[in-house]
This record gives sequence, structure tokens and C-alpha cells, in this order.
Amino acid sequence: MSLPPDLHYTRDHEWIASEGDVSTVGVTAHASDALGDVVHLDLPAVGTTITAGEVCGEIESTKSVSDLFAPADGEVLEINEAAVTDPGLVNSDPYGAGWLFRMRITRTPDLLDATAYAALTEGA
Repeated sequence: MSLPPDLHYTRDHEWIASEGDVSTVGVTAHASDALGDVVHLDLPAVGTTITAGEVCGEIESTKSVSDLFAPADGEVLEINEAAVTDPGLVNSDPYGAGWLFRMRITRTPDLLDATAYAALTEGA
């Protein structure tokens, strides 16, 4: 799956799509492939303040349980109830219906563009 060029990426394999002051967050196809079949999502609660680089939830797959890292500082505004109900959306449509949560960002760390993220994951 090719990387959407309009998104920004973290070294922890999350993506961010910003529209105004609200940003949508998900995990990359690279991450969902490495995880295997996602079977459960533990996402941060609405209203939670999260800090970039810190654990804010978990993604459970048939292979393991992996930490979900906050891609930026801010407040969680909404979680994707459809993905909570059907975690397989993270595998089948990681950049669309499989988004995880929306947040209002107060501070953004250095993020990668699609080219830099592709270089990070090449050979991985």
C-alpha cells in the first residue's frame, strides 16, 4: 500500500491528518502489517490530555499487544467507535475507516513526510 503524501508520520508508525485545529490519528499500513490481525483496541478516553511519545493506549493483535504512542500533545476529542467495534478496520483500511481518534493538538513534535517515513521503513 502506498503512503498518502498528505499525511505526516511518526517514528512510532502513527499518522496524523490535520484539518483546521482538529487532527485525525491512526497507525500506518506498515504497523498494521507488522501487528497482524488486530482484534482489540484500547484507545484514550475523550477528554484525555495526551503527551507526544507517551503511551496512550494499546492495540491487541493475534500476535501480541502493542503500545499506542501519542503522536503529539493535545486533547482527545473523539474515538473511532466503528474501529473499536470492528478492530479489523485497522488492517483493511488503515488510512481511512481504520483511523483511531481525533485530537486538538497543542504541540507537534518533529514529524516525517511520506518520503522520510518510507525511507525509515525500507527494509524493515
